[in-house]
Amino acid sequence: MKASQAPGIRLITSFSRDSWYRSFILFLTFLFYTAYHLSRKPISIVKSELHRNCSTVIRPPDLNITNNATWCDWAPFDQDNYQTLFGVLDNSFLVAYAIGMFFSGIFGERLPLRYYLSFGMLMSGLFTCLFGLGFYWNIHSLWYYAVIQVMNGLMQTTGWPAVVACVGNWFGKGKRGFIMGVWNSHTSVGNIFGSLIAGAFVSSAWGMSFIVPGIIIACTGILCFFFLVEKPEDVNCTPPQHHGDQESTETEPLLQNSSHAVNGSITTEPQEIVEEQAEAISFCRALSIPGVVEFSLCLLFAKLVSYTFLYWLPLYISNVAHFDAKEAGDMSTLFDVGGIVGGIMAGVVSDYTGGRATTCGIMLLLAAPMLFLYNYIGQRSLGTTIGMLLVCGGLVNGPYALITTAVSADLGTHESLRGNSRALSTVTAIIDGTGSIGAALGPLLAGVISPTGWNNVFYMLISADILACLFLSRLVFKEAQGWCGHQPRARGFKEF
Repeated sequence: MKASQAPGIRLITSFSRDSWYRSFILFLTFLFYTAYHLSRKPISIVKSELHRNCSTVIRPPDLNITNNATWCDWAPFDQDNYQTLFGVLDNSFLVAYAIGMFFSGIFGERLPLRYYLSFGMLMSGLFTCLFGLGFYWNIHSLWYYAVIQVMNGLMQTTGWPAVVACVGNWFGKGKRGFIMGVWNSHTSVGNIFGSLIAGAFVSSAWGMSFIVPGIIIACTGILCFFFLVEKPEDVNCTPPQHHGDQESTETEPLLQNSSHAVNGSITTEPQEIVEEQAEAISFCRALSIPGVVEFSLCLLFAKLVSYTFLYWLPLYISNVAHFDAKEAGDMSTLFDVGGIVGGIMAGVVSDYTGGRATTCGIMLLLAAPMLFLYNYIGQRSLGTTIGMLLVCGGLVNGPYALITTAVSADLGTHESLRGNSRALSTVTAIIDGTGSIGAALGPLLAGVISPTGWNNVFYMLISADILACLFLSRLVFKEAQGWCGHQPRARGFKEF
């Protein structure tokens, strides 16, 4: 009698070759962008170590000091304007990131993604380590740290357009919101691990809070060089179905003698016709895709809120709840845990309803009052702090995650492009680049406003959430019309 196949082997062979490759690419790109965010997080943890309340710190008996109030601080952040100086560091990175992002998509479409990502991660690792080496080299120049932040910001722009383009090449629209909602948790996972790693060293030698994440992202760059596959066609896998009926499967071929419905009739388009159009599109052409401008402006304000929390939440918790640097950093990870849940929920709901804009709008609308409550009651007890951080993280990062992943991929493979998936990197760069302007403005405004009181910072964040919601109002109205039967309901962005 023939022996039965081992259960593990049956499980392995139940997945197709295409499925294994897709899972592998999803895992790799998740790992890559986790490393990107992991290397961005240390600065927010280290801030409360660079400028401390020295009266609470035990002074070494053999230390000669001239200023009892600032002896434990790291110059030049030992001055009264230390919050402004922190704002300079944040914006050196974020302004460079915002400017570079608009060019990154152009390069990403014209260069092999594997080389582009590998170079970006190696250089990001180098500049992250150089910031940390300032501790061991005893560097106290603001210019040194600001220039390092500028260079790191430029190098970090290689990540997002490239990984979204790669995932968009491998996955069609079938369950894109859910898949990318889960996948986009790399942002929060990177923030969490970045906080924990930086927090482990911040009190003893804050330089290692940068050097360890720098080494990690450099190692993932080497991994990218050896293993990343840019397109399914490169390994003879089936390209995904980007357009068509919402019930279409992920394994339908897009280019190989595909049949497409055009005004109710079926036409056959040979592979050569589609390939002729697969050239990088212009910046203006990408802007003209319906929905790109609205979602870009919405992301500007949504990312303003998210990045203000990314860079200032640990310091806020330390100042208001009186935690030390490590405890504040650990507590701030709860915001990112909530962000993971919020991103997945946003993806699932938008897949089910077909309403990407409506899902984002509702979450942004709910986020405004929750931010108000967090500022007023969020520090009353440990349980309240944990609960409010989780809820605020979900509502703030949910729309941000959905727009930068599923929405960007939908628009980058919009049917008006007729199969030209090479537009994906440019569209992603436009949306995230516009959002990065908000990411630069948020921490800058927080640095300027926070000396007048944290209440005013939260009023600024609440206003930004409301503005983000308003920019989606036209798209929400269009989706509501579709649900009420005034126009055919379609997944994605066909009639914006």
